Amino acid sequence: MATLIRQARIISPDSPHNGKVKDILIHNGKITKIAGRIKDDKAEVWQMDNVHVSPGFMDVGTQIGDPGFEHKEDLQSAARAAAAGGYTAVACTPNTHPVIDTKSEVLYIRNQQSLVDFYPIGAVSAACEGKEITEMYDMREAGAIAFSDGHKSLNDSGLMMRSLLYVKPFDGIIINQALDPNLAHSGQVHEGTVSTSLGMKGIPSLAEELMLQRDLYLLEYTNSRLHVPNVSCARSVELIRQAKKRGLRVTASVNPMNLAFDDTALMDFDTNMKVMPPLREKSDIKALKKGFKDGTIDFISSNHTPEDEEGKKLEFVYARAGVIGLETTFAVSRSQLNKTLDIEELIDKLAITPRRIFGLKIPKIAEGEPANLCLFDPDKNWTFTEKNIYSKSKNTPFVGHELQGKILATINNGKVFERGEVR
Repeated sequence: MATLIRQARIISPDSPHNGKVKDILIHNGKITKIAGRIKDDKAEVWQMDNVHVSPGFMDVGTQIGDPGFEHKEDLQSAARAAAAGGYTAVACTPNTHPVIDTKSEVLYIRNQQSLVDFYPIGAVSAACEGKEITEMYDMREAGAIAFSDGHKSLNDSGLMMRSLLYVKPFDGIIINQALDPNLAHSGQVHEGTVSTSLGMKGIPSLAEELMLQRDLYLLEYTNSRLHVPNVSCARSVELIRQAKKRGLRVTASVNPMNLAFDDTALMDFDTNMKVMPPLREKSDIKALKKGFKDGTIDFISSNHTPEDEEGKKLEFVYARAGVIGLETTFAVSRSQLNKTLDIEELIDKLAITPRRIFGLKIPKIAEGEPANLCLFDPDKNWTFTEKNIYSKSKNTPFVGHELQGKILATINNGKVFERGEVR
């Protein structure tokens, strides 16, 4: 059946219709017509207030439990959560069991078929143990789009240098979480006045900054490519800013938790506020927003980290770090960055730049193109509830929060996600 989207404002820089309000007709998964007014009596008509249409979003660094930890998240539940958040592409970390460290595991992820396209990030070290380097070229040939040990930082400087050199001939990207585990050891929250008042061991900003500075030195030495995920500190933003000015091939992303909350949110010991990197200070949030504005921070990632109740409903010091984020990233980002980025700039950070950096085709909203779309109302105020959670895990602090910007539907691969259902 054909679908006719009425009077949608198109947000797509590569489209000849960018910024215009048009009808869009979709048939058999393709955009067949875009015009000011389309008549098709056989099409299902979608007419929504203030509807905007953009390319589907892409997330980089999603943690999925499949294979091995399917009780937290499997590929099917991750696809529903992603679609609910406007995502049509997800690049997932290798921290599964077994780890995504050979082409077999890469092919397992790539061969999944759903509304959402899954792209594996291959492990840099075997079993993500930080010792032996993997066959990254074989994984790239099988479909891996980048390489990382996921939530485990590459602490060995020699391994980090060799990995940067390894991927250089095929212009690959190494992703490394900037966190020195020796400085962060057993830390629970950001080191500062809040950690002192709570009586908890803190994780200093230096743990991020020192690892980042090392990686930038190695990047300069190897002339390779590096992506820094989940930047959280003001000093880190400045280090990346200066590295870009020197011509280093470094990119960076920030997740919404580090925009929405500072460390004072920890005063109630809510384990859903326990994340990695930890919530920092108001001055850090200000610096992150400035980094978005001047282009130092390239895109937004969800840092989706599902944890079951057994990992979260514990005393704070024993609870695992992480929250889910696929369903809320757009709305939280819109709420926190509405004075920093206009809607076209925000969509660029969610849908366009991630694909451009990782060498994927950017969906185009034009006649004859596959329908890879996100429909949203950027101004709608709404309250996030448990009914809006499609992940298997429920670890999020946003239940009951009013947010700005709501996803209305997601379309890709001939499938539609609307009102909680895929069809």
